[in-house]
Amino acid sequence: MRIALVTDAWSPQVNGVVRTLASLVGELAEAGHAVETVSPDRFRTIPCPTYSEIRLALRPRRRIAALLESHRPDAIHIATEGPLGIAARSFCLARDLPFTTAFHTKFPEYVAARFAVPVGWSYAWLRRFHAPSRGIMVATQTVRDELAARGFGHLRAWSRGVDDALFSPARRVEDFGLPRPIFLYVGRLAVEKNVSAFLNLDLPGTKLVVGDGPMREQLRRRHPDTHFLGQRVGEDLARIYASSDVFVFPSLTDTFGLVLLEALASGVPVAAFPVAGPLDVVGDSDVGVLDTDLRRAALAALAIPRERCRAFALEHSWSASAAQFLGNLAPVG
Repeated sequence: MRIALVTDAWSPQVNGVVRTLASLVGELAEAGHAVETVSPDRFRTIPCPTYSEIRLALRPRRRIAALLESHRPDAIHIATEGPLGIAARSFCLARDLPFTTAFHTKFPEYVAARFAVPVGWSYAWLRRFHAPSRGIMVATQTVRDELAARGFGHLRAWSRGVDDALFSPARRVEDFGLPRPIFLYVGRLAVEKNVSAFLNLDLPGTKLVVGDGPMREQLRRRHPDTHFLGQRVGEDLARIYASSDVFVFPSLTDTFGLVLLEALASGVPVAAFPVAGPLDVVGDSDVGVLDTDLRRAALAALAIPRERCRAFALEHSWSASAAQFLGNLAPVG
């Protein structure tokens, strides 16, 4: 099958959406599908306001039309609601072509946190954006229920996977050079990630933060006792995961939390709030502790056996995720 994947989120961005799409493209290619990735690196871009690491395509409509027409896809998937997603949507509507979309990020909550825009306004715009989609792919049942309650239709399940060869307990370094227990956060350092809820906790041992973002310097100044390692990827990131003792996930707005599976595959139990994402990934599986008191959750998670976390993560594969994605597509012909 020839598949066009349109996304405003792509390398060199480092986040769950990019890792999800990159893993998907790899699985599809391995299965013999031809994927045309329409991403910001193929356009002139400008930095996103308040988040310069994200690049936004400038006036992409003409080039998107040329790319999609030359690829002649059997299916078109619009992964994001940014400039490229908007342009691809217009292309499909003008030619009466079916397409699918995905809901990766709770942008209304993010926009509200940054600019005080009412959440209802943003959801109304997103509802119009996704309305013509033949299928809105959603990672979890909780988010699916939330969107349905807000009037979204054509919702389809599309779960996530984890690279269990990269993220493995075998990479653990016992003498990591820091006092134990080590409590780890991996992710963007931005207001919507609620990182301060973790950094403000009174915990024994060491707090470790991996990631970058607009709040990095502010958080470093406020929390001098926390170790900020910056952006890490590949085996370096996998070693940090495996060498930690508890993964703390303070976000209240994530739709999934791919980092949860990466931590569990590394043999590291999870502490999080009982909200969408952790509820769907961890739930009552006894590989993590979900509690409105994040400190209590972090301390209780120390007692969870590492082998139990690993066994749970092995049940989630990227190949199964890719197969689910393929089943959701809407053929053009």
